[in-house]
Amino acid sequence: MRRRTLLKAGLAGGALLAAAGGVAIVAGRDARGDREAVLAAVVPALLDGALPAAGAERDAAVRRCIDGVIAAIAGLAPASQTELAQLFTLLATTPGRRLLAGVPHDWKDADVATVGAFLQSWRRHRFALFRGAYAALHDLVIGTWYADDAAWPGIGYAGPLPL
Repeated sequence: MRRRTLLKAGLAGGALLAAAGGVAIVAGRDARGDREAVLAAVVPALLDGALPAAGAERDAAVRRCIDGVIAAIAGLAPASQTELAQLFTLLATTPGRRLLAGVPHDWKDADVATVGAFLQSWRRHRFALFRGAYAALHDLVIGTWYADDAAWPGIGYAGPLPL
């Protein structure tokens, strides 16, 4: 491949992603719905091994974590909230999910291994933007999970000492 061809392909891909993101924002996507769809796939991948095995207890734990992440986002600075809304909106679009995350199926149909591979690729990505997006998702989910006292017995933490 020639350098000129590579540059053209990169510019065309960037323009396509920008257009898809612009269309999604202009179309008035449901930011909360986007967050919940992405988080419903990301939470089990990041907490693999820490969540209950299966069933209603696992579903309830994932729901508690998603609600906690949404509450944590609401407590962030407006600029951070906007950036995270853009991240979730981009990941919720089909081009964003497929091209940036490498997840071929809808988030609700994505398995833990596929989502885990996407997260690890962003964790080690050569661009700091992707590494930062991974860090934000990771810190929000892990921080929310271990801030919940229901998760403490799993790590042997009895809670804070009484005063």
